[in-house]
Amino acid sequence: MKKSFKKVVIASMAALSMLGMGMSVNAYELNPEVKDVTPALREASTVGVWSHENPAMKNAPNKDAILVMTFGTTFTDTRHKTIDAVEKAIQAANPNVPVYEAYTSHIIIDRVKAKEGITKLTPEEAFAKLKAEGYTRVAVVSLDVIPGMEYTYDSVVTKMQVNNFKKISLATPLMYFQGTEGEPDQVVDFLQNLKSQFPKCGPQDAIMIMAHGTPHPGNAYYSVIQARINQLAKTDPIFSHVYVYSVEGRPNINDVIPQLKEKGYKHVTLMPIMMVAGDHANNDMAGSDPDSHKSQLEAQGFTVSTYIHGLGENANIRKLYVERANEALADLQK
Repeated sequence: MKKSFKKVVIASMAALSMLGMGMSVNAYELNPEVKDVTPALREASTVGVWSHENPAMKNAPNKDAILVMTFGTTFTDTRHKTIDAVEKAIQAANPNVPVYEAYTSHIIIDRVKAKEGITKLTPEEAFAKLKAEGYTRVAVVSLDVIPGMEYTYDSVVTKMQVNNFKKISLATPLMYFQGTEGEPDQVVDFLQNLKSQFPKCGPQDAIMIMAHGTPHPGNAYYSVIQARINQLAKTDPIFSHVYVYSVEGRPNINDVIPQLKEKGYKHVTLMPIMMVAGDHANNDMAGSDPDSHKSQLEAQGFTVSTYIHGLGENANIRKLYVERANEALADLQK
C-alpha cells in the first residue's frame, strides 16, 4: 500500500463498483497494480466515514434519516443536558432530516424503563423503525469519544443492516484523525474546545481529565491525548497543568499521582471527558467512598475540586459532534 487517506485509483474504483461496494470519505491508496479489489481489502483500507450502497435498492426513492447511537445513561438530569442537547444540535443543523436515537446498553434501557417509564430503542429496534417508516438512507452518528470497543459495536451493528437500506453511512467518533497525511488533528481540536471549561490554574493547581478506558487497542488514544497536551503546553501554559487518566484503562490515577507530586501540585480539579456525567463521574471520580478518585487524592494530601459535567454540556464539543454528523450526512447524500 502507498500513502494513506486518499481515494483509491480509478482501476480500483471500477472494481469496487462492480462489487457493489460503497465508497467512504477516505481510504488508503491502493497500488495501481491491484485490479481485483475484494470486499475484504476494501473494508480493511477504509478510514474515516464508512458507507455502503445496496445495489438491490438502487431504484428506491431517497428518504433520509439520522440515527444517533449512544451508550445511554440512567442519570436523567445529565441526559437532558448532554445526549438530548447534542441530538437537538444535530437536528437544528439539519432541519429537513429527522434525528432518531438508539441506546446501545440494554441494561440502561431496562433501568430507564423501570425508573422513568421511558422506552429507549436498541440499535436493531431503531433500524427496524426507520425501515418501517420508509427511510431508505441512514446516516449513523456515534456519540463515542474515541474509536474503542463501543464504537466497534456501533460499526458492527450498522454494517449488519446493509441489506435493509439503499445506503448507510457511519460517522467517526469525536476523536479519530490525528493529523497524519494531511488529515485534521482531531485530538488537538478536542483539547482546544475542551479548554473552555478549564479553571484558572496557579503554580500548585492541576487538572485531571478522566476518560473511560477500554481493553480495546483504542485505549492508546489516551497516550496520544497526553502527548498533544504536552505539545500544546509549549505555547499555551494552561495545558502544562493537565493530565489525562482513565477509570478502566491506562494511564490510571496511580500512574498520574507520582507526576503530580513531582511537580509540587497541592490542589487538583477532576473532570470527566465522557459524554455524560453519570456513575463514573458522580461515584468513581467524585464519590465519598474511600476508593473514589477524590478520596484517593485527598488521602495523598491533595485538596480536590470536582467538575461534574459531561462533554455534551460543552457547546464547543457539541459543535464537534454536529460536524461528525454533517460529515456522515454529506457522505450519505453524495
